[in-house]
Amino acid sequence: MLSDDRQRAHLDDSQTFSRSWHDVESYGHVVSLSMGERVQIVEVSPRDGLQADPADLSTGHKVELITRLIDAGCTRIEATSFVSVKAVPKMADAEAVMAAVPRPVGVSYTTLAFNTAGLERAIAAGVDEINGVVIASETFSQRNQRASVAESLDRWQAIAAGAKAAGLRTSVTVSAAFGCPYDGEIDPDAVLRVVETLGSIGADEICLADTIGAAVPNLVTSLFNDAAAVIGDAAGVVWRGHFHNTRNTGLANTVAALAAGVRVFDTSLGGVGGCPFAPRATGNVPTEDVVHMLERMGYSTGLSLPALIETTAWFETVLGHGVPSLVAKAGPFPRQAAE
Repeated sequence: MLSDDRQRAHLDDSQTFSRSWHDVESYGHVVSLSMGERVQIVEVSPRDGLQADPADLSTGHKVELITRLIDAGCTRIEATSFVSVKAVPKMADAEAVMAAVPRPVGVSYTTLAFNTAGLERAIAAGVDEINGVVIASETFSQRNQRASVAESLDRWQAIAAGAKAAGLRTSVTVSAAFGCPYDGEIDPDAVLRVVETLGSIGADEICLADTIGAAVPNLVTSLFNDAAAVIGDAAGVVWRGHFHNTRNTGLANTVAALAAGVRVFDTSLGGVGGCPFAPRATGNVPTEDVVHMLERMGYSTGLSLPALIETTAWFETVLGHGVPSLVAKAGPFPRQAAE
């Protein structure tokens, strides 16, 4: 049970968000806050993007996508997932993808695993990081993982222990943290109880995910602030944001998470993907759109926006359809004089 202080801390979302934005506005310009501060992008298009896309890419095209992303500066890439082939057939070539990807120094491949069997496959394939998922909604957890929230936490404990024993970095995503396709609104206390348990189990990184694009900026800021308060600074946990642009709030929610101190974000090239197990959960936030916004705000991502836009054009060709990204269509601002 959360303490009275913690319960009170997240009741007034609007005041929390207002304070964060008062700090921003006091500088007269958002860019003054960042001054080149680094924001890390975790590129998820090879897994979270493709698993929900109607196209069925070959292993060769998946490897080429990953290679192009590396050439554009991506250093953390969700390359595939080691989950049930029956449930997610588009990730059936996980081992083949990992056997063929380039291995430059400084690039880390993360993959999804729901159980120790998936972990063992991932370790054998040579991944660098393991990401697990705990869903904050009981109904969604049962439908997606065929397990209760408590059972999913137990599974993560076993995955985390095995990953650490293998010397792998661990991250865990709290899915449906801002809304559930079946239960609707999610009580922030339910999310914080999951976070509190994850803090005791241990993880190098915890992600709060807006799986169905239901989040709004004030809720994003307050929930990240409250989650950090539950864990405490001593844990040394890195926080990551995962936003879908289903209802056109992805960029706003990214800025709201920045206001709460989050400096790591999942994005998907072109904005492809979503969750195939959540009805109408379309549209990961596009990498190009996020990078363009962050760079314009004065943050550094280490990514080449022109290379990303060029790769998106290639991606549309192999997918056989257009993608949601707006920056890929409009181009960056300001444009080069030669253009």
